[in-house]
Amino acid sequence: MDTNIVGVGVGITDRFRSVVEEKADRLSHLCPRAQGLEVKVTHRSYRNGRMEDETVELTLADKGPVVRAEATDGDKFTALDLAVDKLSEQLRRAKDKRVDARNHPRGAKFEKETGSFEGLDLQPASVEMLRAVATGEIPVVAVEEDEADYTPVVIRTKRFDAEWMSVEEAVDRMELVGHDFFLFVDAATDHPSVVYRRKGWDYGVISLATLAPPEARAAS
Repeated sequence: MDTNIVGVGVGITDRFRSVVEEKADRLSHLCPRAQGLEVKVTHRSYRNGRMEDETVELTLADKGPVVRAEATDGDKFTALDLAVDKLSEQLRRAKDKRVDARNHPRGAKFEKETGSFEGLDLQPASVEMLRAVATGEIPVVAVEEDEADYTPVVIRTKRFDAEWMSVEEAVDRMELVGHDFFLFVDAATDHPSVVYRRKGWDYGVISLATLAPPEARAAS
């Protein structure tokens, strides 16, 4: 499996490259189809350099969807270990889920009349959760990375092209990227939606009661 290592604000030593190669060999046993591993190491300084950390981002590419994981620590080797552990767990969960799907085919179906998802372990978002999201009960402060004033809360903005898929496919993609939620456009309803993790194999889904923009549908 090919590996590519990029350092942002930090040099990549031969020792680190050697450890990455060992980790890549471990991951190749969990994902034999893997074609390449992208490793990005980012060094950040806070409070005028008095506080520093290293973030390691891993992207594993195979014939299916990419698998991602990241971790942050004061030491890049520790951050690498944590990120590899996360990625390994995501691969195991995805494998277990595929085995469970083969043994217990669910035939998922969305019931428009009731709003339920037959054949999926999904629970609709509670009224309390929707109200909390709408009213902004949890304050978040957005800052620029080069802002002088320190704050522990940083919002990173990312933009992705819209993807049409079923709810079950969205759950699978969420597991692979290791996030607690995944944004998509529901192929059954054309509604922008998000699936999110609850407990264990339990998931929830939130949909906006509006169609996706015509230009986005045309692009698909």
